[in-house]
Amino acid sequence: MTKISRRKFLRQAGCAGMGSATFLSSFNSLSLINKLIGTSLTPPTDYKALVCVLLAGGNDSFNMLVPRGTGEYDEYAATRADLALPKASLLPLNPITYTEKLLGAHPSMGGVQQMFEAGKLAYVANVGTLVEPIPNATAYFNNTVQRPLGLYSHSDQIQQWQTSIPQSREAVGWGGRMADILQSQNVNQNISMNISLSGRNVFQSGNTVLEYSISNQGDGVQGIVPAVPTWYSNSGFLNRLRDDAIQDMASEIYANVFQQTLGGLTTQTLDTFEAFKDAVSTVQLNTVFSTHYLSQNMRMVARVIAAREALGMCRQTFFMTFGGWDHHNEVIENQEYMLGVLSTAISQLFSGLQEIGMEDKVTLFTISDFARTLTSNGNGSDHAWGGNAIVAGGAVNGKDIYGSFPDLYLDNNPLVVSQRGNLIPTTSTDEYFAELALWFGVSPNDLHLILPNIAQFYDVNSGVNPLGFL
Repeated sequence: MTKISRRKFLRQAGCAGMGSATFLSSFNSLSLINKLIGTSLTPPTDYKALVCVLLAGGNDSFNMLVPRGTGEYDEYAATRADLALPKASLLPLNPITYTEKLLGAHPSMGGVQQMFEAGKLAYVANVGTLVEPIPNATAYFNNTVQRPLGLYSHSDQIQQWQTSIPQSREAVGWGGRMADILQSQNVNQNISMNISLSGRNVFQSGNTVLEYSISNQGDGVQGIVPAVPTWYSNSGFLNRLRDDAIQDMASEIYANVFQQTLGGLTTQTLDTFEAFKDAVSTVQLNTVFSTHYLSQNMRMVARVIAAREALGMCRQTFFMTFGGWDHHNEVIENQEYMLGVLSTAISQLFSGLQEIGMEDKVTLFTISDFARTLTSNGNGSDHAWGGNAIVAGGAVNGKDIYGSFPDLYLDNNPLVVSQRGNLIPTTSTDEYFAELALWFGVSPNDLHLILPNIAQFYDVNSGVNPLGFL
C-alpha cells in the first residue's frame, strides 16, 4: 500500500468519509487532530467576539419579556394565572420600530432594560428549534412537516440549540463549525478561538477545533475546568463518543493518529498554559463585578478580551452555562433572583468592555433548552417550545424587538400545539445564529457549512441579514 502523509489522507478521506459514526469523526468532535488540517483565510484587521450564555434547564421567557398593553396584558394574565407578573411591576420597553405590542421587561432586569433603552440590547421573540418552517398547529398535527427530534427533552433540545441541527443528535456545534473555518485567521494557532468558562460543551466542539476551557479564578488557567460534560448541558455526549469509538477501535491508523496527536496536544497544552497566564495576568479592571459566578465569568471574558493582542486573537467565542432554570415549582420566586443575576452580569460585562474600549466588538446572546408552558402546573411551568432570547452589544441594532411576539391566548391560537400553551416558534435558531455568524465574519456562501438547514429559512444570496439585529 502506497504511503501517504497524514494530512493528505485526512483531506482525501474527509474524516467523515470513513462513515458518519466512526472513531475518527469522534476525534474530530473532540478536536484532537486540529493541527493536521488547516485553512488559509486572510486574517482580519479587526477583532470580534461572541459570548454565548446557556440558560440551562429551560427559561420561562414569557415572564422575561411580557406584554403590557391593556388587552394583551389581560390575555397574558388570564393564561398565566398565578404565574402572571403584576402589570405595574413591568419595566417599560420602548422599541424604535416594533409596534405590534407594548412589551415590558421582568422587574428584576433593570440593567437589561437600561441597555435596551440605550440602544445596546434587543430581544429576539418566539425563537426555537425548527427543521423547517411550521406555519401552524394544523401542519404540526397533520405531520406534514418535520419536527425537531425529542422536542420536549432537555438533553435533545439543549443539544440542538448548540448544534442547530434539530433532526439528529450531533456532537459538533455550530460554534465549533464556525471555528473550523475561521480559526486560521488568528495569529496564534496554539490557543483555540473558542474559550469555555463551563468546561466541555457541544456548541464549541468543531471538526478541527478544540475549545480551551478556563476558570474564572486567578489568571484563568488556575483550576482549569474539567473537560467533561455536565448532565444538564451535554447529556448523552460521552455516550455517543463511546459508541462511535467502539465501532472502529480495531483500526490501527486511528490509534496511531490518536497517539501522535494526543502527545502533541499535551505538549501544546503545557506551552499555552503559560502563554495564556502571562497574557491575562497583566490585565486588571476597575469595573466592579458581583461575586456570583456568572458575573465572575463575565469578568474573566473581559480580561481575556483585553489580552487579545498578547494572545494573538482576532476572533474569539466564549461559552458559559448558567444552570437551574428547570422551574417546575416556584417559578416566580426563582426567576426574581435568577433573572436579576443574569441582568446584572450582562450589564457588568459591557461596563467592563466599555472600560477597555471593546463594547462595539463583542456581541452576547442567550440560548436555552426551550421556553415553558404558558399555563401553570400549580406553582411552576413545564417544558414547552418557542421562547424569547436576548442579544446585546455595541454593534447590536438595539432598542427593538426582532421576530414576532406571539399572542398568548390558548383557544384557537394557530401557534399553540397544547392546551398547556406550547408555542410553535416563528423564528428559527438558524436565522438567529446566521445573523451572529455573518457579523462574526462567516461568508454568506459558507453559512450552509455552519447551519445546514439555513436554506429552509433564509436566502443567503438575498443581500440582507436574516433578522436585522446586527
